[in-house]
Amino acid sequence: MRRVVITGAGTVNALASDFPGTLAALASGRTAIGPLEFPDVERLSVRIGAQVKGFDPEALFDRTKLSLYDRFTQFALVAAREAMAQAGLAQVPGDPMRWGAVIGTAGGGNQTVNDAFRAVFAEGKNRVHPFTVPRLMNNAAASHLTMDWGLMGPAFSVATACASSNHAIGLAFQMIRSGMADGMLAGGAESMLNFGGLKAWEGLRVMSPDGCRPFSLGRNGMVQGEGAGVYVLESLEGAQARGAEILAEIKGFCMTSDAGDIVMPSVEGAARAMRGALADAGVDAEAIGYINAHGTGTAANDRTEAAAIHAVFGARAASVPVSSTKAMHGHCIGATGAIELAACLLALREGVIAPTVNFTAPDPDCALDVVPNAAREARVDTVISNAFAFGGLNAVLVLGRI
Repeated sequence: MRRVVITGAGTVNALASDFPGTLAALASGRTAIGPLEFPDVERLSVRIGAQVKGFDPEALFDRTKLSLYDRFTQFALVAAREAMAQAGLAQVPGDPMRWGAVIGTAGGGNQTVNDAFRAVFAEGKNRVHPFTVPRLMNNAAASHLTMDWGLMGPAFSVATACASSNHAIGLAFQMIRSGMADGMLAGGAESMLNFGGLKAWEGLRVMSPDGCRPFSLGRNGMVQGEGAGVYVLESLEGAQARGAEILAEIKGFCMTSDAGDIVMPSVEGAARAMRGALADAGVDAEAIGYINAHGTGTAANDRTEAAAIHAVFGARAASVPVSSTKAMHGHCIGATGAIELAACLLALREGVIAPTVNFTAPDPDCALDVVPNAAREARVDTVISNAFAFGGLNAVLVLGRI
């Protein structure tokens, strides 16, 4: 069983258009949530989100190729470029048949779907764009990554709602560890900030109209974001052989199913995922120096996750640092775990624990050390990253310094 490391990181999100900018924003506790700008936003009840601003696709892509790319694919391609550059790779090393891509997304080409419905139903057109299907399909981002980088090994998309990118990274990790692949591009991409996308979410009544306040007393829901996070994963021996800088080691992964309710989370299911990831990593709960929480800001999720952390960490649960960064970059649904992995790397490499911003008062049902409002310096050697999705699908990663 081979050890697996991260050698490249890239992101596009509302906080910043690159990875260093995202780390700086996380460390400063800056929020990117604000008024949304898109057609028909005035018809929504919820008009705030963490929207990527100033993103110019025409400056980033060849026009002939751009016609094939939904916004979520654009985000993934840009994030992958940054990750490959940081990994020092102009092309994959060795056999391209042993490199692949796994990208998580919940909505796939949701912007394309929204535009097609608008054209047919609102504008009365009888035709949609000829590339509507290639743009909207969930595997579009993963497929275009293989074309950009000549990846001829395993490549696919993962759609497990809010756990999609943790599942994607975990599956890529398992493929490299087992010897099925030598390296992978892995992460998530999402762009659902449009009228149709948010109107659907409004129906669930889990959205906050005024801000995301994870674990805080009086929180009233999640705020959606968008973007992508993509990482270069490779075997430790391969990375060392080419002298690559190693950002962190992925030590363990576990995925569980609640087998309970389609929207209500389960303490037991979340706890099993955390315990399983720790066991897979071969570390005890006492070794964890930081928990990157799923922390959506809804009453049910935060209360359930806090109870699961207490079940796994016992007496340490109230003292191990925990934070949710969704109050800064929004809940990026299928991309959220990949973007939040930046906070894990910030803790491991910089010794800075990103804060849970907008925290106003402790909730007795969430008795955790949530690093409120300001970042904290601390030596962190091992972290755990939680992702718990609608449908009762849970994915937890354990990462460590190397």
